Amino acid sequence: MQLNRYIDHTLLKPDATAAMIDRLCAEAKQHQFAAVCVNPTWVRRAAQLLAGTGVKVCTVIGFPLGATTPAAKAAETRDAVAGGAAEVDMVLNIGALKSGELELVRQDIAAVVEAAGGALVKVILETGLLSGAEKVTACKLSVAAGAHFVKTSTGFGPGGATLEDVALLRQTVGPAIGVKASGGVRDRATAVAMIEAGATRIGSSAGVALVTGEA
Repeated sequence: MQLNRYIDHTLLKPDATAAMIDRLCAEAKQHQFAAVCVNPTWVRRAAQLLAGTGVKVCTVIGFPLGATTPAAKAAETRDAVAGGAAEVDMVLNIGALKSGELELVRQDIAAVVEAAGGALVKVILETGLLSGAEKVTACKLSVAAGAHFVKTSTGFGPGGATLEDVALLRQTVGPAIGVKASGGVRDRATAVAMIEAGATRIGSSAGVALVTGEA
């Protein structure tokens, strides 16, 4: 298994420095990861560092709470894509989902999909805050809104990716939509198990350890 091509090498800490982003990109280039995932402020730097390498730049939208408006998320998406982001991981409106405002949730995702202009859109469900039924509903709304992936977690919420959630997301969205397992994936065995459960992308700050087996 070419595990490296599944990995979004991730650094989303608020205290990340330019030097840390540079190292992240160098590691991603060395190991030919699928993408780096950085906060929007670092998109342009990462895009410049990774130009021509085959490693994509991913960023996060409405992160980590998902509680901004569709217009704000769309504006953030347009700015990120203009700066060189090829993929955007947006946090859905969790409060709206739990309130039963399902059309607002769909419109929120659809606004980002439209603003992305063809860039890949992954919807972060924050599964640790959702019931099983809410996870299924969130998946169905994501597909209806035109998203390309559903994703388990931000890494900042309660809990992270579980095999059960990955399997549920895969079962719900079917074979045509991506599933990203993110949150707590820190070793190769766990990453492989997530892929076997249905994940097509792994989000991890431990990308190097996943491919090398080192601690």
